[in-house]
Amino acid sequence: MTDRSDGPIARLPEHLIVEIFIRLPVSEWVQIACVNKQWANIFEGDCLWQTAIARNWPSAGLQKRWPGPIPRGSPRRRFQALYVSENLVPSGGEIDELVGHTYLYLKEQLERPAMPPSSILHGTIIDQFIACGKTGEKAHDLSSKIWLAVIDGLEENQKTFLLLKHLAREGERG
Repeated sequence: MTDRSDGPIARLPEHLIVEIFIRLPVSEWVQIACVNKQWANIFEGDCLWQTAIARNWPSAGLQKRWPGPIPRGSPRRRFQALYVSENLVPSGGEIDELVGHTYLYLKEQLERPAMPPSSILHGTIIDQFIACGKTGEKAHDLSSKIWLAVIDGLEENQKTFLLLKHLAREGERG
């Protein structure tokens, strides 16, 4: 077996390797990161994610920070949020980074062993959107879309069944 780090690609400057990677389908990035240590390090750093954001969503760098409990996060998390906003949460063609971050936040909260009550999560999401200038009606609409997208994206397994059962019981009590 030969060491791949001696090949011609290994001699390319990192910024060129990043430019190549961001032109490949996102669905292949996990496999690419497993090829060798150098490539894995590129995916762990911020440069690739910042470059991918700039290429795919040029106006994302112009967005101001927002108030509220849901953080903006690292370049990698920002990329994930923008990707989610564009591909998983229906918003009429509009890409809203906050929608993506809210999706990631809700998904993480639902995966916690001690999940907060759904009414608290729902209220937090609505408050976040209102703090960022959305109307109450728009905040409720976005919150509902995010809940549906997160639940729709869950794996069909015992854990998901128990989560949905827990949410249904909360609804019966509330």
